[in-house]
Amino acid sequence: MTPMIDVIFLLLIFFVCTASFRPPEEILPTRFSLPGTIAGDVPVDPEIEDLDEIVVKVLWRDGRAQWQINDRDYNTLAEVRAVLAAVKAVKDDLPVILDVEPAVPMENVIDLYDLCRQVGLERIQFAASVGR
Repeated sequence: MTPMIDVIFLLLIFFVCTASFRPPEEILPTRFSLPGTIAGDVPVDPEIEDLDEIVVKVLWRDGRAQWQINDRDYNTLAEVRAVLAAVKAVKDDLPVILDVEPAVPMENVIDLYDLCRQVGLERIQFAASVGR
């Protein structure tokens, strides 16, 4: 009888350690509202909702920097800041990939990196091209 109890306890420990527990239902995102709550639907831009990553290209044209965020052109760093802040408000865990042309001065790269950190984006990566 004692060996059987030992085996049962070992099996119990095995199943407890390998079980994947489900998170509580209150944490999971849902479209249902509980009684007594107020529905607060915030409209989300469909282009921002499906983003997997943000690619910021820094281009050097006519002696000044220009920026592209996911293939849209921006002329000032203030416009870039507004777009990144809006994206951060929707999804704060998106990675930001900085793709910088070789002709761009380092101060512009540092300004963009600092801007991303000020907005609150933490997953900042630099794109590297093969063959240059």
